[in-house]
Amino acid sequence: MNVLLVGDIVGKPGRNAFTQVAAQLRNEGRVDFIIANGENAASGRGPTPEIAHAILNAGADVMILGDHAWDSREMVAGIDLEERIIRPANFPKGAPGKGWVRVDTPEGPLVVMQLVCRVFMQPSYDCPFQMADRMLNGPLSSDKVIFVDFHGEASSERMAMGRFLDGRVSSVTGTHTHCQTSDNRIFPNGTAYMTDLGMTGPQDSVLGREVEPVIKKFLTGVPQKFDVAKGDPTLEGAIVDVDMKTGKAKSIERIRITI
Repeated sequence: MNVLLVGDIVGKPGRNAFTQVAAQLRNEGRVDFIIANGENAASGRGPTPEIAHAILNAGADVMILGDHAWDSREMVAGIDLEERIIRPANFPKGAPGKGWVRVDTPEGPLVVMQLVCRVFMQPSYDCPFQMADRMLNGPLSSDKVIFVDFHGEASSERMAMGRFLDGRVSSVTGTHTHCQTSDNRIFPNGTAYMTDLGMTGPQDSVLGREVEPVIKKFLTGVPQKFDVAKGDPTLEGAIVDVDMKTGKAKSIERIRITI
């Protein structure tokens, strides 16, 4: 099965790029299942339930969030209304929503799990490594096909997680930094890995935002309004070919498609 992993969708340009490219790849028969990160989908902030459902309706089989999960107050209550929207499993106890979902496909069950890093992130998050262990030794102990999104800043922490889970899950890929990395590979025990999938949004930008206000903030230190840019909407991510019987990844292809 070919699974498309979509890097952080930023604003309306990112949603448009996702809608067009996801449909194109499905129509061409290049992908069978789509996992999309939509945590910046509402003007560069966390999505409302309405926007989240629009991403699902546009082709995502599962939508994942991240540290911006609760930017929209409506999502605090809305996340529990749709099981295909997940947030990091290692959010503090009592957070709404859940950190993983199992989806039945024509070729068998597929699990998507999300974790959030702690380095340069919120100290209130539980240890992602211990949480991954608990999940894999608990409710996911019988699952073979498991895709893990590790959302965070530090490349070292994300790579360590990939090595930690090698042979235990099908894929570990990172989101959050909006900068696609070129280290897509298959680890020795069959887990696909890529430090960051990149960004689905305007490439003529600074991480999806208009260029001049960001530069002015760096030059002066004065807060600016960072609107979402408009130029060159592009989908970045990866396609993982997974053996649904063994859960091992056969390949991981980095993609970047501009509409």
